[in-house]
Amino acid sequence: MAIEESIKTRTKSQVKQPRQYQVLIYNDDFTPMDFVVEILMRIFDKEEQAAIALMMSIHTGSCAVAGVYPRDIAQTKAAEAVQWAREEKYPLKVEAVCVS
Repeated sequence: MAIEESIKTRTKSQVKQPRQYQVLIYNDDFTPMDFVVEILMRIFDKEEQAAIALMMSIHTGSCAVAGVYPRDIAQTKAAEAVQWAREEKYPLKVEAVCVS
C-alpha cells in the first residue's frame, strides 16, 4: 500500500500598513499668521477656510496637527515648511512625530 502524504502550505500575504506620522506645527510669537496659512494651503493642501481654522488652533494652543502621513512624506513636508520659513527669516517649528 502506498501512502501518499501531501503537505499543503499556505502563504498568507499580509501587507503591513506603514507607520503614520503627525506633522506638528508649533506656535511662536514671530511667524505671521498669513504665512502659516500659506504653508497649510501650499504644502499641506488645505482649503483656505480649513487653513485659517487650523492656524487659529495653532495660535491659541501650543501646536496643532497639519496632517498625518507615512514617515517619508511627513518628514519631507515638515522639512519643506521649515526651509520655506527659514528663507523668509521666520523661526517656525515643524516636526514629524510617530503616531503610537
